[in-house]
Amino acid sequence: MTQATLAPPAANPLARLRTPAWWQEYGVYAAVAVLLLFNALFTDHFLTTDNLRTQLVQVAPIVIVALGMALVIGTEGVDLSVGSTMALAAALLPLYLGYGLVPALGIALLAGAVVGAVNGSLVSLVGLQPIVATLALFVGGRGLALVMADGQLKQIENPDLLALGTDSFLGIPLVVLIAGVLAVAVAFLIGRTTFGRQVVAVGGNRAAAKLAGLPVKRVLIGVYVLCGVLAALAGILATARLTASDPSSLGTLMELSAITAVVVGGTPLTGGSVRVLGTVAGALLMQLLRATLVKHDLPDSTAQIAQAAIIIAAVYVARERRSR
Repeated sequence: MTQATLAPPAANPLARLRTPAWWQEYGVYAAVAVLLLFNALFTDHFLTTDNLRTQLVQVAPIVIVALGMALVIGTEGVDLSVGSTMALAAALLPLYLGYGLVPALGIALLAGAVVGAVNGSLVSLVGLQPIVATLALFVGGRGLALVMADGQLKQIENPDLLALGTDSFLGIPLVVLIAGVLAVAVAFLIGRTTFGRQVVAVGGNRAAAKLAGLPVKRVLIGVYVLCGVLAALAGILATARLTASDPSSLGTLMELSAITAVVVGGTPLTGGSVRVLGTVAGALLMQLLRATLVKHDLPDSTAQIAQAAIIIAAVYVARERRSR
């Protein structure tokens, strides 16, 4: 007697919401939507143009740094020196603004590239673990910045530089516009270029990438250089917005904010994938969460605890997805 082949039961669309894959793919966007809905209903004046503009301006430097961090994490690395790189770029600006805005910006960005090249060389050529290699400049970079600034806050009076932090184009703040353009550029880099595919391949399996003839060392140095340049740019924009160069505090804990945005956005710490839009959404989620708690008169410590819970949840979801 022949047994009839039973057709599999129709998939339950709601069941997908309970899978780790769904939450890693779309969870950050759902969380942003829930926060926006909550604030629209229960927070006075939250969805006003001025407040939304403020939130975007505040999150823009985090987005810029997180984009570079996403590239590094995509190769199964990490860069703890991004905050110090921001401080170093800020310290260099007052020293060279006398030669003009373009030379000052060029030197600040070059400093970021040098920091990235050092980090990348320690990881790819010397063979140090990324957390160890970048920890050296996490400490030494800020110390060097403080030496350059004589340990003092210096006011910025160059109107062209200040315009980067205050001006708008078509109603969009320049810092937000720059962050948006960079997000599109990084997404194009990852999705449409050979270098982007090499980044993903190196992060997925470095040994296999080397056997396949990919320039693993060059790719690693490249992502750290890009991360350093983006961190320096964030330091420039933050200095322009604050109208002062303060290496002692600028970029403090920025490395943690950037890593949080990347992880919450769905990029695995094990490398092999870079989620650019998710990284932007992750940064926005953390900013909205902090702003929501502040507007409801909750202490900043509560925001930190909530952020920690979100990080743990994001890492757990990624772990569960890998184990299936």
